Order: sequence, then structure tokens, then C-alpha cells
Amino acid sequence: MNRCAPLLLMLALSGLASAQTMTVPAPATTTTSATDGQSVHRNFPQNALRGQIVFGTPPVITMNGVVTRMGMGYRIHGPDNLLVMSAQLVGGTAVVDYTTDVEGRVLEIWILSTAEISKVWPTTRAQAAAWTFDPIAQTWTQP
Repeated sequence: MNRCAPLLLMLALSGLASAQTMTVPAPATTTTSATDGQSVHRNFPQNALRGQIVFGTPPVITMNGVVTRMGMGYRIHGPDNLLVMSAQLVGGTAVVDYTTDVEGRVLEIWILSTAEISKVWPTTRAQAAAWTFDPIAQTWTQP
């Protein structure tokens, strides 16, 4: 029926008008980085560990010299905190912070910038249990 056509046209035009007046939110707080000029300040979870990764054919990786797999729904964050597709990284190596799922598979990976690599971070669960974590400053203190 043609009775709905004017109503749909009016709704579409009002949607266009409001879309043109939208503002873009301000970018997140940034810090300078040696790689791309600017990168986002990231907060890593307390259960994240530091490691050396070699990317194989997904989902296979080598973490700290041990061949393992990435878990279902894994995510890889680049130094700019944008998601990176694992196929782009095949054969590459990086220093990363990572979390694992309950079965020990790597679930989330953050490829670190040079500034993030310089921060002290535990590499094993035993170190994480013995050290003290400050979530606001994102620093670990060794006993």
C-alpha cells in the first residue's frame, strides 16, 4: 500500500539530518611511541604474562619455545591496540603480553611497543603469584 511510503520517506530524511549533525568523540589518551608516532595507553590484566611468540599457521604458535595453539575466539592486538589478523603475522616474532584460557591455550595477545617492553612484567604464574601488581600504574613490584 502507498500509505506507508510518505512515512518511510520522512523517517529516512530525519535520519539523514541527524546523521549530519553527529559529532565524533575525542580520541583516547595517547602517549608517544617510537613505532608510529602515537599509540594508545593500554591497561593489561593482572593475569597477563610476558612472552616471546613466533606466529605459525593459525592457530599454531610457539610461545616461549613451546609449540601451542591459540584458543577459540583468540584476539591479537597490535602496538596501536587495533586488532591484527593472525594470517598477517605468519613467520613473525614479537614480545607480547598474553592471557590463556582454562585449558592453557593462548586467548588474548598484545604485541608490545618498545616502551611497554621496558616495563617489568612476570613471565610465569609463579612470578605473578609472588610479585605485587598495581593496576592503576600498571607496574609489578618484585619482593
